[in-house]
Amino acid sequence: MNLQGISETILVWGAAFAFKVLGAIALWVIGRWLIQFTIGLVTKSLKKRPIEPTVIKYLSSTLSVLLNITLVIAILGYFGVQTTTFAAILASAGLAIGLAWSGLLSNFASGAFLLILRPFKVGDFINAGGVMGRVEDIGLFVTTIDTLDNIRTFVGNGRIFAENIQNFSTNPYRRVDLEAQLDHSVDVFRATQVLKQRLHAIPNVSTSPPPDVEILKFTPLGPLLAVRPYCNNTHYWQVYFDTNRAIREAFTAAGLPVPEHRLSMRNSASIEQPDRRSAAAH
Repeated sequence: MNLQGISETILVWGAAFAFKVLGAIALWVIGRWLIQFTIGLVTKSLKKRPIEPTVIKYLSSTLSVLLNITLVIAILGYFGVQTTTFAAILASAGLAIGLAWSGLLSNFASGAFLLILRPFKVGDFINAGGVMGRVEDIGLFVTTIDTLDNIRTFVGNGRIFAENIQNFSTNPYRRVDLEAQLDHSVDVFRATQVLKQRLHAIPNVSTSPPPDVEILKFTPLGPLLAVRPYCNNTHYWQVYFDTNRAIREAFTAAGLPVPEHRLSMRNSASIEQPDRRSAAAH
């Protein structure tokens, strides 16, 4: 009788546990489906608004993590596990993980601030974290940048947020800084007029503001001109190289002489020789 009673108890307990396991599996499957459905619904709703794709991705990931944690706690509660104890364990684990992964969490927090403050967006040309290039993606932990020599670089968001950020795409134009050396014999007014006319012919050079050509300083070779056309950042390097070419072509076509280094040399031996002869005579 005792064995039969134990067997019946085990069967009843096993059947109840099996039903609970099946219920937990069903709860997990249905919960996961609801989570995916909710995330998809929220993502579609956000895409209809003027919100950055990176922000939508960040919000979807955050919502997915929170809903999955809620689902796991609900399943544990279904099995009779005290969720308050689990929450305390989860908090302790979170503290330990936070101390161990302080660098990653710093990148995560910086990524959140980058998405909220939006100093730059995907497609902008920036200089941040010691890297200059075009932003390809703003992730939770790193920002992906393609450099000028087409190297994909992943920069930690903490480093980007801790340093100065230069965004070259925000303003409608930027200045191209170049110099042109003149000879002493050149008429500065004529040279500047010739160069200004040539700069206006360069494609993508802004007319408002117009290019600047002014005397920057005086050198032993002659006046040094500051040549500063303006253009959109997209055309920066095209204008940069075309302006260098225009300086050479404009001065050559105008017949302006090329600056030359002129050195004056004296033979010290010929100067000292008479002194030696006079000393010998005495």
